[in-house]
Amino acid sequence: MSRDTGTGLFNPKYAKSMRSFLTVKNRPLQTGKLLIMKLTALFLLFFTLNVSATGFGQDRISLSVKKAEISGVLRSIEKQTTYRFLYNDKLEDLREKVSVKVVDANLSDVLSIVLQNTRLLYQVMENNLIVIRENPNAPKDVTITGKVTDDAGAPLAGASVTVKGLTGGTTTNAEGVFTITAPDANATLVISSIGFAPKEIELAGRTADVNVQLVATTTTLDQVVVIGYGTANKRDLTGSIVSVKAKDIQDRPSANPLALLQGKVAGVSVVNSGRVGQEPDVRIRGTNSVNGAKPVYIVDGILNDNINFLNPSDIETMEILKDPSSLAIFGVRGANGAIAITTKKAKAGQLLVNFNSSVGVKRVQDRMKLTNASQFRELYDEQLANQGSTPFNYQFWNANTDWQDEIFQDAILNYNNISITGSTEKNRFYMGIGYISEEGVIKSEKYKKYTFNLSDELKVSKALKFGVTINGYRAELPYEQSVGGAIRAAPVAPVRDPASGVLHTLPAFQRAQVFNPLLPIEVQGDTRIAREYRLVGSIYGEVDFLRHFNFRAQLFADYGFNTERTYSPIIYVYNPDVVGANKLDTSSRATAVSQGQSIYPKTQMDYLLNYKNKWGDHEVSLLGGVTTYYTSNEITNTTIQQGSARIIPNDPRFWYTDQVGDPSTRRGSGSALEDASLSYLARGLYNFRNKYLLNASFRRDGSSQFYRLGNQWSNFGAVGAGWVVSQEDFFGSVGFLDYLKVKGSWGVLGSKNIGTSAGAYPAYPVLSSSGSGVFGNNIVSALAPTYLVPADLNWERVNSWEAGFETRALNNALTFEAAYYSKETKGIITQVPGQLGNIPGLGNLGNVTNRGFEFSASYTKSITKDLVFTVSGNFTTIRNDVKRLNISGYEVFDGPARTTAGFPIGSFYGYVHDGVYQTDFEILKSPANTLFTVRPGDIKYKDVNGDGQITVDDRTIIGNPTPDFIYGGSLGLSYKGLDLGIDVQGVYGNEIYRAWNQGTFADFNYLEDRTARWNGIGTSNWEPILNTARANNYQNSSYWIEDGSFFRIRNIQIGYRFSTETISRLKLKSLRVFLNAQNIGTFANNTGYTPELGGSATQFGVDNASYPVPAIYTAGFTLNF
Repeated sequence: MSRDTGTGLFNPKYAKSMRSFLTVKNRPLQTGKLLIMKLTALFLLFFTLNVSATGFGQDRISLSVKKAEISGVLRSIEKQTTYRFLYNDKLEDLREKVSVKVVDANLSDVLSIVLQNTRLLYQVMENNLIVIRENPNAPKDVTITGKVTDDAGAPLAGASVTVKGLTGGTTTNAEGVFTITAPDANATLVISSIGFAPKEIELAGRTADVNVQLVATTTTLDQVVVIGYGTANKRDLTGSIVSVKAKDIQDRPSANPLALLQGKVAGVSVVNSGRVGQEPDVRIRGTNSVNGAKPVYIVDGILNDNINFLNPSDIETMEILKDPSSLAIFGVRGANGAIAITTKKAKAGQLLVNFNSSVGVKRVQDRMKLTNASQFRELYDEQLANQGSTPFNYQFWNANTDWQDEIFQDAILNYNNISITGSTEKNRFYMGIGYISEEGVIKSEKYKKYTFNLSDELKVSKALKFGVTINGYRAELPYEQSVGGAIRAAPVAPVRDPASGVLHTLPAFQRAQVFNPLLPIEVQGDTRIAREYRLVGSIYGEVDFLRHFNFRAQLFADYGFNTERTYSPIIYVYNPDVVGANKLDTSSRATAVSQGQSIYPKTQMDYLLNYKNKWGDHEVSLLGGVTTYYTSNEITNTTIQQGSARIIPNDPRFWYTDQVGDPSTRRGSGSALEDASLSYLARGLYNFRNKYLLNASFRRDGSSQFYRLGNQWSNFGAVGAGWVVSQEDFFGSVGFLDYLKVKGSWGVLGSKNIGTSAGAYPAYPVLSSSGSGVFGNNIVSALAPTYLVPADLNWERVNSWEAGFETRALNNALTFEAAYYSKETKGIITQVPGQLGNIPGLGNLGNVTNRGFEFSASYTKSITKDLVFTVSGNFTTIRNDVKRLNISGYEVFDGPARTTAGFPIGSFYGYVHDGVYQTDFEILKSPANTLFTVRPGDIKYKDVNGDGQITVDDRTIIGNPTPDFIYGGSLGLSYKGLDLGIDVQGVYGNEIYRAWNQGTFADFNYLEDRTARWNGIGTSNWEPILNTARANNYQNSSYWIEDGSFFRIRNIQIGYRFSTETISRLKLKSLRVFLNAQNIGTFANNTGYTPELGGSATQFGVDNASYPVPAIYTAGFTLNF
């Protein structure tokens, strides 16, 4: 008997299949050799019917194939046996790929394995023939069509589409469209693409418009990241590079993209001022020098000091480079870290129009707690009594004004961006246009920003391409207002005279220090026109040759231009103290106009040669190049006045210093600088078996700034090594871990910061007047350099190293990275104080260290098919320490901050508050205060050095503005089209210095805390007596120190992406709507508007009436068509 695994040969269905078997391209064969062969086969089939295949199954087979087509497997079986297979090579299932591994198995068992999950049957005939045919009772295939998009709704080309349980499949075309055959309409499709989380889709009867959206994931080991002068797979790198994708910061309104990094990246501190249009304070792994801490920014390859010209909607990725192996390639610019920004470009096959828009409102969430009118009168009357002054007459000063309410507003913001992308095989084009309109939370502040982004790349041939990028920017800058007047002005003063509507002056005791807070808003708010222009672009050409080589030449140009015109009017206020009927008063009798402009062009040229090759177990990537950089800055300012007899009109047409005013009052100033550099660079990345990694980089910088000294050249470099432990054979026993890489790097980086003491040209000190001399009968003014220059003056250098590891676990659902970093800045440029009348000197005399740990982790879990949960966090410790700063005892003073050896940069310095003197007897028995005469109610300072008296030597470090650690976290949930995201951020262990109300003889409004002041024995041991004449109580001391730790809910966002079925009727490709809330909750202990306080390298964390960080509520949408 024959072995038949299906229906018999003589039924009608099988006869029909035989006709198909004898047909080619649906046409019956008539003549020829092939016809004879087919007829012979048919003859054999009929005459061998029901004849037993004697001995079938006794042949033994050993096979080991992986993802091989069934037809190929059958040929392999033929080579090991005497059997031959007969089949129609048009059968689609023969092209299915199978993996088989058997040793000495029966032929029948092998065939069952090979043909499982197919519609094929086999029939054993005489003469060792086996017929392979299609089961006529098998379900008929159905054709499935659909489209795959990314999480932004853009078509995803090249995505893999397969039927679950079957081999083979298809890929999406340039429009993201796919067509695939499935056994039935209830099959499950599996869609995947590099860089995206795979997704399974149950058809449930659908055969058309099966639309799938993939979500990008950062867990892929083959993630490509931007490094200095190129890109690389993250798996090949030994350093710390963190990539922030556009989707991580989408739909969060911010005029400056850097603000969006807050709490996102370990080791990165971002402090927003809250003021519209202002650049955040960014520091990577601490403060390296007294001369600056700003990182270098690289936008599509060009080096920049700021990125205000970018629209956040035009950004594709931001890479943060932190370790020496990543930074050494930047040479003298690498010490403070780098942020590499890639703007959006057209993707392969993409033809898309994107429009996003949002509108929102900002408001000051947390007001400062100040005294109201009743509390103020009580405290001020007591203060006057304590000072022995005449009581104040409140006849005209009986209002109860909340000046914070008067200056603040609910500010409106509107963000819009439209982009067009198109791509063909030869050309990729992207254009984006953005418009931002945003008000400040203080009235009259208005900011507008217009951006333009264009990139076009032409592929001339497979080996040659050219491209151009252009970024344009125009901004209308606001008249920057201050909260200082509102928190200092007395609440008893009226806002304006009710009869005339003229703004009211403040009481006489405040007029010398504070104006009516609404004066700069209502009178001066529209008297400034300030605009900023920026055009940044590049042209490049790139050619591949000799198979493994690539050469790229690129010219960058950056032209910036700022203009400003300001009008100073005569200001009139209502003053009830003026004698007579006319109560108008003014502090100015002249109008004035000032004009200023600055021009700051830059050019950069890169010539880069790359070599990439892979052979056997080895993979290498080499880079060599030359780069030049030129920058200049020209600043001019002029002013002119005109008396009240002929005032300058309050009309922008007249705000030009060469057209109006008294020529005798015209004054001008200006400055200019230039800087040029030439650099050689090299980098090598080596990978052995994806297991052992080696990175090395080198840069030689030559600069015009030290040319005079002959020290214009400096060398910088780094090496890094990594071991992918998970690639070792023994690692297989660690079941829950999927990946583990141990890494480390060491290098020498450079710092271009030279500080204000050295100016733009440290080798060329400015000459200043230093008296005069007599030469014969003439008296000649003498000039001397502001400092002396040593012959070996050079750049600051940073010795840096780190060690850490990366791991992934639980099927790549959990990622974790940890690193220890250490940086020591050597040769910090500082001044040597002049002694005995000598001119001070300048030298590389300081050392500073920054050390700490970084941790980051993320976990993604699919709770159900549609519900995905993601949580991530980062944590960084920072320890800053000044090891040496010039000679012993040398200090850098900057307001209440002091930088000296043994303490962190910018530490707060002063006396230690040790209570409040309660009685004269306590004063007598306490260490004698040799500085001031003290009385009961005054602050008692601690005798720090223990010499029995209070002197200037008792001043010490009283606070540290650098936090012990910073942290951030995110939580995400997505269910079908709905998504929720929450971001938090915080710092711990730093102090704030409250300076806004520290003024002797200054009569300001009071903090509410002052109601707990000392006004008798035992009433307070912290708040001193109300008496501004007691200078002892206004010294720099720990009385002004506040806790700077805080926890902030940075962002909450909920969005909904409409299904393709819903939006297809609107001819859209995607539509997402969202609601967003930022800075809605801050938990802190300071008295000011915000605990986030930036500043300079040597003075940060000082609250000088700092601008509030407002809560922001927005709604918006993003659509693609």
